[in-house]
Amino acid sequence: MAEKDSGQERTEQATSKRLQEAREKGQIARSLDLNSTVMLLASAGGFLVLGGRITSGLLDSMRHNFHISRENVFNPGAMLQLLDQSVADALTALAPFLVLMIVAALLAPLALGGWSFSSEALGFKWEKLSPLSGLKRIFGPHGLMELVKAFAKFMVLGAAAVVLLWNMAGDFVGLGDEPLPNALGHVASLLGWSFLALSGTMVLIAAVDVPFQIWDHSRKLKMTHQEIKEEFKETDGNPEVKGRIRSQQREMARRRMMAEIPRADVIVTNPTHYAVALRYDPDKMRSPVVVAKGADLIALQIRTIAVTHRIPILSAPPLARALHHSTELNHAIPAGLYLAVAQVLAYVYQLKQRQHSGAQYDETPLTMAELPIPDELRRDE
Repeated sequence: MAEKDSGQERTEQATSKRLQEAREKGQIARSLDLNSTVMLLASAGGFLVLGGRITSGLLDSMRHNFHISRENVFNPGAMLQLLDQSVADALTALAPFLVLMIVAALLAPLALGGWSFSSEALGFKWEKLSPLSGLKRIFGPHGLMELVKAFAKFMVLGAAAVVLLWNMAGDFVGLGDEPLPNALGHVASLLGWSFLALSGTMVLIAAVDVPFQIWDHSRKLKMTHQEIKEEFKETDGNPEVKGRIRSQQREMARRRMMAEIPRADVIVTNPTHYAVALRYDPDKMRSPVVVAKGADLIALQIRTIAVTHRIPILSAPPLARALHHSTELNHAIPAGLYLAVAQVLAYVYQLKQRQHSGAQYDETPLTMAELPIPDELRRDE
């Protein structure tokens, strides 16, 4: 049943950010039945492999402890020493099995969810003390599933135990007729196989519980459309804020571009639609560079600044269109426009020399005849 949040149903799958946040809080898909099954199978297998060694070691310890001299019985120091030796022998016999169980306990969580340590999950939460929350967990879908699993475990394990006892009753009864060393080894084998069979039935429970836990975890982390929108705003930024930032960036770039116009050598225009400012310093540049360009209102601003700073304005529509479309700001012009721009600069330099000789500055835009523009760089608009 879909949960609701602020009138919206949680129908969207959790995003990667939501999954990561949940993992940091310790909220991961986890099947206790799967972990228990791995532990039980590991212990059953370990008992089958190591059971003989364990029973043999414990039998030697018992035999040694049952042969105590009268003097040692009344000697506290000797009895403490015997106790230490017995504990050491028992640990030595059980050590491989204990190591196996530790390894299984560490590796079991990797089967589903992996290792996860969260200090937040260890923190105290007042809502856990709420009786209402506890009743919801007990009588909710999760509590119902746990009840069904518990009943299924009882039925499956009970049926398996009945079948095992029915088939192995003769072996267990016959243990009383065997010598003690053989009986202990036989007991270890019978218990190992019985334990393995009973543990194997837990695989059926885990096979049902694992998909349920994955589904339940995914259901709990589902999001509403509004939550996804809010997360998108947090991660990628609010579109309105991003729009304002881009607008401010464009304005700053435009101001920097306008500040470069007084250093330009010539403004090539369309004459009114496009305007491109060129600068060329033979000592520092290999070719002319476009320091400003624009269309319509920006082109008007470029021409206005050029008039204010007495920068020559040249009307050459084909060249202006070619420069505007083929050259990025602060980049050198294409090689195909070298000849045309060279003629423009030569004309402008001659004009500046006449001005230096005493001629008055004329604000009227200059016009040049046809310039050599390659076909691949020509633009109609």
